[in-house]
Amino acid sequence: MGKKRTSKYKKHVGQIPGALVYTGDKSSKLFIESFDYTADSIEEKELTNIDDVLHYKTTDSITWININGLNNINEIEKIGINYNIHPLTLEDIVNTSQRPKIDEYENYLFVVVKMLYYDKDERVVSEQVSFILGSNYVLSFQEAEGDVFDSVRDRIRAKKGRIRNLGADYLLYALIDSVVDHYFEIIETMGNKIEELEDHLFSGNPKEEITTQIQSLKREVLKVRRAIFPLREIINRIEKVEHKLIQKKTIHFFRDIYDHIIQVSENIDIYREMIWGLMDMYMTTISNKMNEVMKVLTIIATIFIPLTFIAGIYGMNFENIPELSYKYGYFVLWGIMIMLFIGMLFYFKRKKWL
Repeated sequence: MGKKRTSKYKKHVGQIPGALVYTGDKSSKLFIESFDYTADSIEEKELTNIDDVLHYKTTDSITWININGLNNINEIEKIGINYNIHPLTLEDIVNTSQRPKIDEYENYLFVVVKMLYYDKDERVVSEQVSFILGSNYVLSFQEAEGDVFDSVRDRIRAKKGRIRNLGADYLLYALIDSVVDHYFEIIETMGNKIEELEDHLFSGNPKEEITTQIQSLKREVLKVRRAIFPLREIINRIEKVEHKLIQKKTIHFFRDIYDHIIQVSENIDIYREMIWGLMDMYMTTISNKMNEVMKVLTIIATIFIPLTFIAGIYGMNFENIPELSYKYGYFVLWGIMIMLFIGMLFYFKRKKWL
């Protein structure tokens, strides 16, 4: 029997609304990294104690605090109390089965996205990342270390682009944009996999495991669709919401993300159709191979029908068969049968059945 799937939702059954229950499966130590910066200065730290980042709420600089390890419930509760985060928001942060969404509160915006990447076995992994945008800070929550934000870190350190000169809303844009940009790497790899399968199918000798590979690709496409489609709603909401934390000049940058999302969505729809086409192509290839086998067997059977007929006549136990007493009858019969065999082969070749 196959391995029984465990349900993440059972952990929430009977729980009080706002109760923090981690539903993921990645247990890791708490790891915090903070970037506190202005246009002229930057302070970067790696910490393991949540108390060391609580004071950033009152600074005049922009702060990005990245928290890894959602299984550390008590530490996340401390952040919630210090930054005045609603209990339902904290519940959604540790519930890793959340659909990508955005929630508006008076003093912050809460955004959930899905970060996608390939693991060492070339399988798409989906990890929930939650963002809280405040007046001068962005809090990000991940299940474990490892993400797609290295480009953002480099821009902050090297003062590249606008990130050090703009507010926390632009920082949120940069982080979400990094997640979306990584989707392009996912679909590029996915496109290469589809092309390899197409070449394999066109080779005319597909292996049986190709069906498993096609099914795996279908699951990957579904995982990306689940991540990307709700993200369009999030960006639409950010563009239309008139929240004090989102400046008008930053909205133009979020529109650029929306364009990228549309592009990824179109590619995903194309790949989805191509994968269905791969399955149809595989079934057609198998059917053609079966037809080739049946054609050969049918030709063999057709060739032997007259030969069997002749052998049947002269194998009957009648006493009065004139040819039986002919001295060369055996050799004549073999000659007729060979001529029939060669003649039928020539006829089939002429008709292009062979």
